[in-house]
Amino acid sequence: MSKNNSNSTLEQDLFKMADSMRGAVAPSDYKHVVLGLIFLRYISDGFEALHQEIIDRNDYSDPEDKDEYIAKNQFWVPAEARWSFLHGRSKLPSIGQDLDKAMEDIEAENPNLKNVLPKVYNRESLDTAALGKLLDIISDMDLGKTVEQSKDLLGRVYEYFLGQFADKEGSKGGEFFTPKSIVGLMVEMIQPFSGRIYDPCCGSGGMFIMSEKFIKEHQGKIDNISVYGQELNLATYRLCKMNLAIHNLNSENIKWNNQGTLLSDANPDLKADFVLANPPFNISDWSGELLQNDIRWKYGTPPNGNANFAWIQQMIYHLSSKGLAAVILANGSLSSQTSGEGLIRQKLVESGIVECIVALPKQLFFNTGIPACIWFLSKEKELKKNTDVLFIDASEIGYMEDRVHRAFSKEDLEKISSVYHSWKGDGVFPAYQDQPGFCKSATIEEIQKHNFVLTPGRYVGLKAQEDDGIPLEDKINSLTKTLAEQMAKEKELDEEIKIQLGKIGFKI
Repeated sequence: MSKNNSNSTLEQDLFKMADSMRGAVAPSDYKHVVLGLIFLRYISDGFEALHQEIIDRNDYSDPEDKDEYIAKNQFWVPAEARWSFLHGRSKLPSIGQDLDKAMEDIEAENPNLKNVLPKVYNRESLDTAALGKLLDIISDMDLGKTVEQSKDLLGRVYEYFLGQFADKEGSKGGEFFTPKSIVGLMVEMIQPFSGRIYDPCCGSGGMFIMSEKFIKEHQGKIDNISVYGQELNLATYRLCKMNLAIHNLNSENIKWNNQGTLLSDANPDLKADFVLANPPFNISDWSGELLQNDIRWKYGTPPNGNANFAWIQQMIYHLSSKGLAAVILANGSLSSQTSGEGLIRQKLVESGIVECIVALPKQLFFNTGIPACIWFLSKEKELKKNTDVLFIDASEIGYMEDRVHRAFSKEDLEKISSVYHSWKGDGVFPAYQDQPGFCKSATIEEIQKHNFVLTPGRYVGLKAQEDDGIPLEDKINSLTKTLAEQMAKEKELDEEIKIQLGKIGFKI
């Protein structure tokens, strides 16, 4: 994150200022107010930069010709929807109406933003003076000297604000945002460098954004990926569409319907190279009774009372012949034997598609204290009939980012992901070795002995104690001497207590 002159980041300072304007508005509503304005500034900055470029060309091109912008894949922003115009009206009592109209006008001119932008500004609950100050805060953001620097920072601000609003919303926040530590680990492990990336419950699009970041860090081309997703919640879907637009990712394959992916799959023919997903944990009302003979249930029909294994099979169904999936689930998915779940898990392991299980630490999530894990699934591994599984116990890894939230450091991510890549024999990584208490490569026979329960703690064992070089006999002698000295001190104390009690008439 970018730094200002103090110890806090620009993103943190901006959020504090923006949140101070919230008043009585709930975070769940206020996030649409703030994020909509950030998006508005983003598209307006891009538009106005190209507008000025056309003027500077001095070649008789019309800077108000919409086709000039479409040709450069730039959103067309009508005159009264541009940031400079709206900021100039920020102190007027009509600013709420002006902003709602600006959002409507932008949607009307840009079909791929239809029904996406928030029209929430002309409300009695939203103080117009505070709204004007919010425009000032976003206007005063120092976004760098170039358009690309501006876009990059606005993208980071948008992502940071999403995370902060998720934190403030608590249990509801997790419905649209998966913490970066977890997404970062998933991306580092499956490395979605090119191809089709799919998230069937995509929230605000964090899996896609982290994939984009990974590609940039490895000097790849964003054009080499395409993203596909589906979201049940309409407000969250809108956040996702704006998030992808800010990060220059094409969102035309992001779908919404109010039935959800399991009941109404919007991408029925998709075969994805990568699946990244954080489906809702242990959902009981997923209409499983309507899908008893569904083609996706290759490994067994999921129980009506829990959607965990429906989600896993949804991901697998959409994997290409060499596809990889990383799926976050509750730890119960690793051990449950009820309603046939144990048998489905057994078939998954026996097929060879289960590649790795990572146990996560507590307090990583905003919305739940339920212990969680990540399943890594590989279609290519299934084709090779390789039934070994890598178990990684990361439940004690990470640091406390604040009083209630744990996070992974860069070193933590490297520690976990490098073990996985070593086990797979990827590239420059060293040869894999089991590490007691942390990772274990288990055979199908070992897993069978545990009745196909996949909890990593059952396999990795206890952490090896470091050898301090002191002979065992010397350690025993030292402990014996320490114990004898302690007992002698206790005896002396007992005698002293008896003497002191005797002086005041008590006998023991």
